Amino acid sequence: MAKQDFQHVDTWVFDLDNTLYHPRVRLFDQIDAKMTDFVMRVTGAAREESDRLRHSYWQEYGTTLAGLMAHHQVDPVPYLVEVHDIDFSVLEPDPALRRAIEALKGRRIVYTNGSAPYARRVLEARGLEGLFDAVYGVEDADYHPKPRPEAFEKVFRKDGLNPSRAAMFEDDVRNLKVPHALGMKTVLVTPEAAAFDHVHHHTDDLAGFLSRL
Repeated sequence: MAKQDFQHVDTWVFDLDNTLYHPRVRLFDQIDAKMTDFVMRVTGAAREESDRLRHSYWQEYGTTLAGLMAHHQVDPVPYLVEVHDIDFSVLEPDPALRRAIEALKGRRIVYTNGSAPYARRVLEARGLEGLFDAVYGVEDADYHPKPRPEAFEKVFRKDGLNPSRAAMFEDDVRNLKVPHALGMKTVLVTPEAAAFDHVHHHTDDLAGFLSRL
């Protein structure tokens, strides 16, 4: 049972986008559009090609930003401000998720490939503010994105967590490989059915899953 698998856990690590809110709200569509605009401006390419590059960089590097930094020497600070300047009104508070996270024993942290200020705005819109002991963004990993091992190393060292006593909740299966290798319990949060060697559990209902722990 899932409950038995998590009895030793004292640090709960949550991804943000499409994990702490359901992908059906399509919040990230706004960010995708702004990233494509940014790629167009930097490269001079047409929208279709810029959109292809945006997705290609995400696939190859983990984030579009990492690809832009590698190929176009983009300054990450203004980029992160620009692409996260979006409408958060599509998000709604989730009292059930708040209760489930609040009931977890131990430290609770958010670790996102977005920026920490952006993450805090999402948490506020979801009614999850004040629940987490720390919020880490890509800037806390010196702009190395998940799934790179050095990204996890930098953030986990900064946090001081013990991976063998931690659990990671993610919607991107790539980002669970390193946590699994480090000894963390891994939970894939996605509506699609999935089975991977580095995924211990899968759920499409995070609040329900947590409430059973």
